[in-house]
Amino acid sequence: MLEIRNLNKRYGNFYALRNLNLTVEDGELFGFVGANGAGKTTTMRICVGLLGADSGEVYIDGKRMLSNHRALSRKVGYVPDFFGVYNAFTAMEYMQFFAASYGLVGEDADRLCMDLLRLVKLDHKAETDVNGLSRGMKQRLCLARALVHNPDILFLDEPASGLDPRARFELKEILKNLSSMGKTIIISSHILPELSEMCTTIGIIDHGQMMLKGSIDDIHRAAAMQSPLIIAVADSAVDDAFMILQENPFVQHLNARGNLIEVVFTGNKQAEAGLLSSLVTAGIPILSFTRQEGSLEALFMQIVSRNSPQNRGPANAQGKPGNNRGPVPGQRPAGGMPMNGGMPMNNGMPMNGGMPMNGGMPMNGGMPMNGGMPMNGGMPVNNGMPMNGGMPMNGGMPVNGGMRNE
Repeated sequence: MLEIRNLNKRYGNFYALRNLNLTVEDGELFGFVGANGAGKTTTMRICVGLLGADSGEVYIDGKRMLSNHRALSRKVGYVPDFFGVYNAFTAMEYMQFFAASYGLVGEDADRLCMDLLRLVKLDHKAETDVNGLSRGMKQRLCLARALVHNPDILFLDEPASGLDPRARFELKEILKNLSSMGKTIIISSHILPELSEMCTTIGIIDHGQMMLKGSIDDIHRAAAMQSPLIIAVADSAVDDAFMILQENPFVQHLNARGNLIEVVFTGNKQAEAGLLSSLVTAGIPILSFTRQEGSLEALFMQIVSRNSPQNRGPANAQGKPGNNRGPVPGQRPAGGMPMNGGMPMNNGMPMNGGMPMNGGMPMNGGMPMNGGMPMNGGMPVNNGMPMNGGMPMNGGMPVNGGMRNE
């Protein structure tokens, strides 16, 4: 249904999206998870045609959409994170207004509007002024508005933000109902457990890149694998168990509390079985061998921390991330020059008049900031030439300390 290929968006030197790739199947309720600023809203705005991409493409049903806004507007519905409502309208008038914008008028349009209000459980508020609706009701009204033209895909940007628990529950039930009707839904949030309760598939985005995508079961398994092993052994066997565990290449860290050994273990289920077998073969009395219950929040934080700027190498010219070891001293970023520390910042050329602004050179008081010449105190400001036809500006006398004002 929806395919995003190599999507890039940059604001100056900041990459909002870095070669983002994503596929959402027909009828999925896809949870788009990421911290604030991770790229969720940027992706959605590009997908619905409200924002241009620097490069990349969005396909719906195999057709390119970014260059065909008319077709795109028929295919998608969008509920933004901050939406406007017309307070002077009743809920029914609000729906009729948007139906008319799609050429839907008359009795058929009225029936459609009432059906949509009923779908979002607002039919009893049809004649209520929008101004009199709660935030949760306004959110549902905005969702009904996005369904007026019967789109194939719905994009909802943090629709549960600011809602109370009851309003969130009602919204979740409505979205599940829409999904069961065959709608493809992409919903963003920075709260992973919230989405896990209703979504069929989840993708975690960070710094404009898709870090992890899978079904809810896959995500829960990944969370479990990030949790430590808890091994209980006989008191007399703790030291021997420690020695055996330390020899395993998947064991990253050990911590003992009495006869309980906490093991940070990076292997899969098969490697776990091998670890247990090595302990039993060595004659270690095993009282219990379990994984600590996985936490979705812990998985999310581990992914975000691993992809944080201090843990990533510099980005290359195409916006691709570097390695996960962090920058190496003296390593050169895009453009071939170091980013700081006495060298130019812009593609091998100084940013300001021939001298760097930082990293070992003064910004004032002895070194020029503009055009290679001092700004004051004995030399012209503009490349050594007067601004006013070679003549002083003030009645034949220089303006600034014996020199012409440039």
